[in-house]
Amino acid sequence: MGYQNYKCRRDYHDNNEYDCCHMKYHCEKCCDEERQTHVHEYGESVKLAEEGDDRHNHRVAGVTGEVIPINGGTNHIHKINNDKTDFLDHFHRICIFTGPAIQIPGTNKHVHLVVGRTSINDGHFHEFLFTTQINAPLV
Repeated sequence: MGYQNYKCRRDYHDNNEYDCCHMKYHCEKCCDEERQTHVHEYGESVKLAEEGDDRHNHRVAGVTGEVIPINGGTNHIHKINNDKTDFLDHFHRICIFTGPAIQIPGTNKHVHLVVGRTSINDGHFHEFLFTTQINAPLV
C-alpha cells in the first residue's frame, strides 16, 4: 500500500514541531496500517510572489491524508503533502498539517483551515490561506 494509507498513531498536539516529512520516510517507526476514516479535497491559488515580469502565483489541488486525532481524540487534523504546484518553469512543495475541524453550523460537516507557505524555489516562496472542502460532500 502507498503512504497515503498510513497515519501516525501518536496524538499530535497543538504547537508540536513534528516534521511532517518525517512520517513519509520513517513511517515504520510510528505508524500502523490504518482503517479508512475520511479525507478532504482542496484547491486554491497561492499568493503572488516576486516583482515585475516574474510576478506569479501557483495553483495547488489535491486530497488530504486520513484523520490524525488531536486533543485526546476529541478533534482531528489532516496532513497535506503536495510536491507539484502548477507553474511554467518551477514547482514549490507544500508539506503541512491542517488546523482542527471547523464545524459547519446546522450540519454534521466540517472544513479545516490551512495556513502557511511553500518551500523556497527560484529564490522565493508563496504564502497561502485556504480551507479544505467539506468532508463527504455528497452524503
